[in-house]
Amino acid sequence: MLNSFFDILYLQTKLYKMKNNFAYLLCLILGLGILNIATAQEGDSKADDGWIPLFNGKNLDGWKVGENAHTFSVENGAIKVAGPKAHLFYVGDVENHNFDNFEFKASVMTKPGSNSGIYIHTRYQEASWPVHGYEVQVNNSQGDWKRTGSLYDIVNVIETYVGDDEWYTEYIKVEGKRIIVKINDIVVVDYTEPENPKRDPGERQHRVLKGGTFALQGHDPKSTVYYKDIMVKPLP
Repeated sequence: MLNSFFDILYLQTKLYKMKNNFAYLLCLILGLGILNIATAQEGDSKADDGWIPLFNGKNLDGWKVGENAHTFSVENGAIKVAGPKAHLFYVGDVENHNFDNFEFKASVMTKPGSNSGIYIHTRYQEASWPVHGYEVQVNNSQGDWKRTGSLYDIVNVIETYVGDDEWYTEYIKVEGKRIIVKINDIVVVDYTEPENPKRDPGERQHRVLKGGTFALQGHDPKSTVYYKDIMVKPLP
């Protein structure tokens, strides 16, 4: 029973605080809900962009090298390529390491006088230069005049678009019979493979699009090249 004005005032104050607490709690719940939705949408956006890492930045899990395995190591979150001729093939779970149509990109840095390459539509082999697929050149200052971005011996780039000792992005897209190569968003190769491409007899006859994996090239003991942020986006 309320016996006085002060009792009534006390009760009204308590009810007001309870309302405020409820309103605060309701706002907090709504705010957390909105935050969760926004976070989920951001996560979905990151997932929906389709890019999948092929290199974890820690070790060479998912990759396989034949001869001269010591040419490849991991240093400061990047694959370091330094040593005698060798090739590092992706053999991981993504697309069961068999890619037809895709977008590929990697951050690359060359040291002065270095040569390397990125093979596409290739297959694992123990030794020698990969027989299958195309090589996309990595070479900003080494003696070979075919510069970074060249679709080696098919469409050769003579201009140098980036320098040594700086990170740049090498991008490759294969869709149907068309191959596009970009260096830092500059298109340097746009090639469509003809119906019956003419290739020299021998190993070069396999320089065609038939599906396959990626490989990084260790060219020679005098070359040092770094790769990181190696990503692929499979396409239909």
